[in-house]
Amino acid sequence: MSQSNTEQRPATKPGLYQEITDKIIRQIEAGTIPWVQPWAEDQTLSIPRNATTNRAYSGVNILLLWDALFERGFSVNRWLTFKQALQFGGNVRKGERGTTVVYADTFTPKKDGSAAGTTATQSGDEDSGRRIPFLKRFTVFNVAQCDGLPFDYTIQPKPVSQALPIPAAEALIAATGAQFQRDDIKAYYHTGSDSIHTPPQESFFEPINFYRTALHELTHWSGAKHRLNRDFTGRFGSTAYAREELVAEMGSAFLCASLGIVPTVRHADYIGNWLEVLKNDSRAIVSAASHASKASDFLLAFIDASEAEKAA
Repeated sequence: MSQSNTEQRPATKPGLYQEITDKIIRQIEAGTIPWVQPWAEDQTLSIPRNATTNRAYSGVNILLLWDALFERGFSVNRWLTFKQALQFGGNVRKGERGTTVVYADTFTPKKDGSAAGTTATQSGDEDSGRRIPFLKRFTVFNVAQCDGLPFDYTIQPKPVSQALPIPAAEALIAATGAQFQRDDIKAYYHTGSDSIHTPPQESFFEPINFYRTALHELTHWSGAKHRLNRDFTGRFGSTAYAREELVAEMGSAFLCASLGIVPTVRHADYIGNWLEVLKNDSRAIVSAASHASKASDFLLAFIDASEAEKAA
């Protein structure tokens, strides 16, 4: 039998967008929602931060780092690069495995097909075309994987008391100035009147669910045209509707984590719709997480960190 001249080529690795999306899909199909994790008693609820700059990670990096935090049992939600550990007098222990996080950027192809640069490209350049988004990966390590770091870099924020009402959440709701009505039979954001409606807190089976619901609806509120201008045109069951619900779910989770409230899935009925969106668009989860992070930052900006801490 003659040997085929057809060369066997190795399977192409999925791009970074697809790699992240496949991971999120596997988690959801296994019953683990990436933005709702089983917080252990020794894990302080928080948004992951860089240990050296104290800057919060955002967007899909929150999901990636939360996943690593729980999967590997780290008790401190602080991260840094290999180089940063060395710069601050420490080191990553030999054999430790890092966690992939991503940096989102864009480049603009020139008319001749070569890249014109990243986001710094001037939009008025006559060679400019549409900007194409891409992800760049880099590796970070949890402070628990390092030795010799200054003690201050391993300190976690104090957990917020779950006693009701939760002052930090109430302060945020009040500070936004959103028209908030707590006497309805269901929870929703009404685009026409730009108002949020929820049942009274005492009508929730678990009263703390009022805050989880309120933060979900506030995330919707943040997307109004005169605020962050997200797309509200989709009807129930549509792709646009599912995308906005995904943003609101993650936005609520990010806000909950910032205020010390354990996130939960508020709209589990949409899980099938979310999976459909993710399977049809490898960039959907990165985009939704980015919008959710922007919404969370937008809302938290109504109260600064010192006020939130004082209220807590």
